Amino acid sequence: MACCSSSISSVCSNEGCAERSSEVVKGVHARLRKKFKEADGDFERIWVEHCEDEACLGEYAYAMQHLATEHWAAKHPDDRIKWCYHACKEYFFHGGLGKALDKDRRRKQHQLKKLEATQQIELLGEMCNNGRELVANGNHCNGSHDIRDSILECITEPRNSNQYNTIFIPFSGPLRLLDVGSCFNPFLEYPEFLSVGIDISPAVQSVHKCDFLNLQLQQPLQVAPDTVDTYLRTLKSPVETLPQQCFHVVVFSLLLSYFPSPYQRWLCCQKAHQLLQLNGLLLIITPDSSHANRHVDMVKSWKKVIESLGFTRCRYVKDTHLHFMAFRKTTLEPPSVVSAEISPDMLYIPQDYNEDLEESVFLDDYPRSDDDDRRCSDLFSELPEYNDDGDGEEDGDDADENGEEGSERINGEDWEDFDALSYH
Repeated sequence: MACCSSSISSVCSNEGCAERSSEVVKGVHARLRKKFKEADGDFERIWVEHCEDEACLGEYAYAMQHLATEHWAAKHPDDRIKWCYHACKEYFFHGGLGKALDKDRRRKQHQLKKLEATQQIELLGEMCNNGRELVANGNHCNGSHDIRDSILECITEPRNSNQYNTIFIPFSGPLRLLDVGSCFNPFLEYPEFLSVGIDISPAVQSVHKCDFLNLQLQQPLQVAPDTVDTYLRTLKSPVETLPQQCFHVVVFSLLLSYFPSPYQRWLCCQKAHQLLQLNGLLLIITPDSSHANRHVDMVKSWKKVIESLGFTRCRYVKDTHLHFMAFRKTTLEPPSVVSAEISPDMLYIPQDYNEDLEESVFLDDYPRSDDDDRRCSDLFSELPEYNDDGDGEEDGDDADENGEEGSERINGEDWEDFDALSYH
């Protein structure tokens, strides 16, 4: 595909060029979905064939880079990359993680107030199976207060949590960020990140060639942080293996909707959990379609299934064309038992069922009704509220009205403010 601009650094003003690039991207997605259905769900064969089509991949990579750097950046200055950057700054450096951990403790304290003594003992036994040993050196828990403290200890300090696999506060050093489907490694411009970009078809040399679905995972590195940093800085393309519990942030920006199968999206989220350290962030950005009122249930479904993998939701923002989601890794290992109500099929996109739906991230605009907004707001109003300090205030009201000194608040929300929904 010929470009109307000879320099990627100059902004392309040719709308026809933007349309051609969009058609390339949408065409690849549509063909993948069509082949997946024709192959009766054999996503592995379809994916192997796709990864071997170098001409298609190269054209797609160029089109995505061109759209992102020369068209989207001009029309949407507060874009997906900046959202990820500010979300990470808020979470790791301006109190977001601390607030999340505090809410974990307060939530559990509130739950314990409602338990009878027998229920507390039963819960203690369950927590001990997944937490630290509570009986050591002949010291046993005695009384409800000991039980309460021991349960809290299990939750806040999981078994095997250590300096090599857990993010503690205060955080220091570069944020190790894995950008999956990176294309052109946009996070390199931020000094706070040690950015590792991977893609099946990199558009620039700073991105490593890697098939994330078939990436092999090694045992965690039990070494000093600067040694891990050096290891990641010296990776060579193609990347075929990575150590578990190595990254502070994993980014899926417009990635999951690329795959034709919900099961592939499920596998990606599972792999992200394995690659993240405890308390790390999974940032997901996925397109909304022109029929936004039909997709609130999709967001709700995604939240439920991703949480089942060992994450906790901590932020959601609705943009005109995009859903921005942040999940915190809250278990070292994925749950051994998943509810029968959970299935990979819950990671669906509307185009899985309707091939004619447009991917609106590639459109200029579409109308949005008040009913759409109300349905989205209702999505986050279903969690129970509780008084966690006995002061008559609901959870989330204890934050400073103006935020912490020097912090960058995102759309005025606190981390894990589940009942709030923001729009750009």
